[in-house]
Amino acid sequence: MDRLVDDNRAPADTVVDMPAPVRPIDLTDDATVTEVLDLAERVGEVVLASGTAVMDTTNQIEFIAATYGLEKCDIDVTYNSIRISVDRGPKLPPASTMRVVHYRSLDFTRLAAVDQLTRRIRTELLPPQEALAALDEITGAPHPYNRWVATFGWALMAAGVAVLLNGGWLIALLSFTATMLIDRTNRILNRRKLPFFFQHIVGGIIAATPAVLVSTFASGLHLDPALIIAAGIAVLLAGLQLVGAVEDAITGAPITASGRMLEVIMMTGGIIAGIALTLRVAEVFEATVPNADMTSTRDLTNLPLKLVAGAVTAAAFALACYAERRAVAAAAASGAAATIVYLMIQHLGFGPIVSTGVSATVVGLAGGLLARRALTPPLVIAVAGITPLLPGLRVYRGLYALLNDELLVGLNQLFSAFAVGLALAAGVTLGEWMARDLRRPRIIKRFGAVRRPRFTASRM
Repeated sequence: MDRLVDDNRAPADTVVDMPAPVRPIDLTDDATVTEVLDLAERVGEVVLASGTAVMDTTNQIEFIAATYGLEKCDIDVTYNSIRISVDRGPKLPPASTMRVVHYRSLDFTRLAAVDQLTRRIRTELLPPQEALAALDEITGAPHPYNRWVATFGWALMAAGVAVLLNGGWLIALLSFTATMLIDRTNRILNRRKLPFFFQHIVGGIIAATPAVLVSTFASGLHLDPALIIAAGIAVLLAGLQLVGAVEDAITGAPITASGRMLEVIMMTGGIIAGIALTLRVAEVFEATVPNADMTSTRDLTNLPLKLVAGAVTAAAFALACYAERRAVAAAAASGAAATIVYLMIQHLGFGPIVSTGVSATVVGLAGGLLARRALTPPLVIAVAGITPLLPGLRVYRGLYALLNDELLVGLNQLFSAFAVGLALAAGVTLGEWMARDLRRPRIIKRFGAVRRPRFTASRM
């Protein structure tokens, strides 16, 4: 068997995607082989449910299987299922298993714990039974803090977005309150198993209602109530798997990419439907519909405040997704970096799509480089870091224009919002690839050359 040159107990960072087995099992023992497959599949279930791309999920499964000697694996990961088939040689029948992913989870603490368990499997050479027991403990554990803390995180994120869009403290407070109501309402609806599409419609209604009330009854305060809707849209978009969808499309998993992208489009459509319904009802009752300023852009005014708001937005999203303290701190740094890079690139004269793509690349690069030091999966830092840049205001501008019979303007704004979303996801993917490429020379220099095991012809 090929092994690491210096030490077969080296850290997980020192191995390539397909490590040589360091704790080979007896391939004739069906029970043990089944345990290893179950372990690998359940780890893949957790990372896939968290929005991880198919390629990274496959690598995680392959890493665990190969550690125990199951090198000749065919792994098929789709939108909601994982299949593994193992070739045990010419004298033994192949072993196979399948698992359906029934849920979507934004529990970043669970994701980080599974990532750390994968490293333990490699470094401490855990027996399969012990690793399965540790995985049971991780997946069966409650969230690390109360649900109300997560609600506070979502609400704080909305307030941060409102400040980033040049809204005042009153707009931030209204956004905070509306988002808290959205989260608690959807929590109740989720317990009643209402489909997420309708939950997003309800979220859009709740986001738009205070904006209509402010426009109608508090016009003398000279506020921009459209920012309340924009903040609500950004919060509702933040929970979608846009990054994973685009990364799957880029890395060669079109079926899963299509499924995830369809989900993103449907959920976004639910948000738009809820807001449009509220605005139409407002017009029927002769209430004032919040005006969408098509000329305002993010600029360098109040830069220190915006940097703080960007950091708070990203940290609040990580908090809402039950991230650990160190992950929350890393997310805050990532959000501040994304904000300053975006504003500086746009100040140089580039458009929002280029500015967004560059800042997302920086976030992806930082996430990949800092993840190992912070013991946090790159996905956590990257997805949290791009939240200050979500195109909530552009979505509302497009909807407002369409409702006012400005078809070309509306479609242009909605297409621009979609392009910004793609730039965010593609930039994160590129940044994470750059981070992996930069880490590899340091790994080889420290531990020597790492040889890949030979693959069979069917895997080439």
